[in-house]
Amino acid sequence: MFGSGGRRRFESLSEREVLALAIGAEEEDGRIYRDIAERLRGDYAASAKVFEDMAGEEDGHRKVLLALYQKMFGNHIPLVKREDVRGFMDIAPLWLAPELNVEKLWGLAETMEGQAQRFYLLAAARSQHVEIRKLLGDLAAAEGKHAAKAGELQETHLTDDARRAEEAAARRQFVLHIVQPGLAGLMDGSVSTLAPLFAAAFATHVPWETFLVGLAASVGAGISMGLTEAFSDDGKISGRGSPWMRGAVCGVMTTLGGIGHALPFLIPQFGVAVGLACAVVLVELVAIAWIRWRFMDSGFFVSVVQVVLGGLLVLGAGVLLGGL
Repeated sequence: MFGSGGRRRFESLSEREVLALAIGAEEEDGRIYRDIAERLRGDYAASAKVFEDMAGEEDGHRKVLLALYQKMFGNHIPLVKREDVRGFMDIAPLWLAPELNVEKLWGLAETMEGQAQRFYLLAAARSQHVEIRKLLGDLAAAEGKHAAKAGELQETHLTDDARRAEEAAARRQFVLHIVQPGLAGLMDGSVSTLAPLFAAAFATHVPWETFLVGLAASVGAGISMGLTEAFSDDGKISGRGSPWMRGAVCGVMTTLGGIGHALPFLIPQFGVAVGLACAVVLVELVAIAWIRWRFMDSGFFVSVVQVVLGGLLVLGAGVLLGGL
């Protein structure tokens, strides 16, 4: 009767246990949709309203299940949970997730509705009681229509203005959580490592040793910037998201920004390595200016001038110090 990990096989459940499972599942799904709505309400009010209405649909299913259960088996409902039965999908607790992605949440809702429909179809096929079989079949059909129902709710609540507002909110979150820490890291890695790299290059004229200096400077800067970003703000008040995610993005981009112009020094010919490294630096600085223009509403030409000027000053300082 019991499978691995103490889970029951679905085929072993009695009709009383199937109804108890269905009641608990509908209640849990309704709570999940309400939790989603509450989390989305601040930035995605229209989507939150859709999930609230979907929770209301689950409440209606639970009520008809309760009425039939009481009629058939009385008032006591055994605690039969989905995690106690083999075959159900495990849903990660939403309250543990620091950030919620709206598109992924719509996908989760579609998966949940599909699972519920398959459950009711299997349960109806096994039922020997006419009234129970009919109700389970009706609920399977209702769950099958929920995808279309969700679409109707989205059309009702997600007007063009609401969609634009939610798209703007999503873009704002992406900038705060990913672009800002990534840009800070890329700027630091691309600019701050220029001085030690080119100082080592012109002091030694040995590409391999120069590469090692650039690699060490990039990795060190990545670790430092990553920890600084993670420890500077927990994101609770600023709304900038998970500090560890921001720290990881910032640290990785810092390291990549520094390693980019260090890699040419793997070339044994010193002159070729220096020329290619300078070209890479120019590409990096223009990329930084483009990101600032694309996501930070900075003028492209002004960004190019500011970033390139700063980069050239640091590069020049490195060359100057390396020649001492």
